[in-house]
Amino acid sequence: MTRAAARLRRVSSWSVTLGVALLALGFLIAAQARTEVPRVRYTSLERVPLVDTASQLKAQQADLQARILDLRDRIRASEAATQGSGTTARDLTTQLDAARLAGGLVGLTGPGLVIQLEDPDVPTPSGGGPTDRRVSAGDLRVLAEQLALAGADAIAVNTERIVPLSGFLDIGESILVNSAYLVPPYQVVAIGPADMYDRLTSSNGFQEWIRSRVQPYGLRVRYAEIPDATVPAYAGTVRLRYAQPLASPVPMPPGSVAP
Repeated sequence: MTRAAARLRRVSSWSVTLGVALLALGFLIAAQARTEVPRVRYTSLERVPLVDTASQLKAQQADLQARILDLRDRIRASEAATQGSGTTARDLTTQLDAARLAGGLVGLTGPGLVIQLEDPDVPTPSGGGPTDRRVSAGDLRVLAEQLALAGADAIAVNTERIVPLSGFLDIGESILVNSAYLVPPYQVVAIGPADMYDRLTSSNGFQEWIRSRVQPYGLRVRYAEIPDATVPAYAGTVRLRYAQPLASPVPMPPGSVAP
């Protein structure tokens, strides 16, 4: 009887301990589930509206750019229809066309070079950070500069015309060019002389970029020379915020001495 009572006490003690452990485990699982639900719910409910908003803004931006280009075409057509026949009017029209061409406000086509840049598909080398394994704004800036030095008349990155007012800025995993967010692969199109590729690849600045960025981190670069490259017109604003034209000097009367 004594042995049976002792065995019963041991079994009851073990059962109580197991029950307490299971109860504590259940409490921990329930608490973990409660903490996970709000985070999952926030991710699933909030991400979709953000993506939709970004898509809508991008579509609105493309529509506004198309309207800008259309209005510029209409202005040029109106000016051509109303221009005078005098020598002064023709000279002013020629100067205006040249200024538009130099400012990138006219779409161009001609023989050129297409360079495609993509992020590497190899592991990060020792000492390299995650940003080193992505095509950066600095890479596009260097390439645009080197193409200009190689004689390019017009340059575009993913259809964004590069003009003196253009800027390159890293924004997350995209690159802001002018007012457009670009994502890889990046296609740089340049119109220029027949030997532009040879000029580019033999320049010191381009070779230094290959040594410092392409070779160490495995950036993927492809080239193609095409006879009919197309570079669209610049669709951004040309209004300057800080600069203004210099005042024309007042002509001095004949025979007068400047102070």
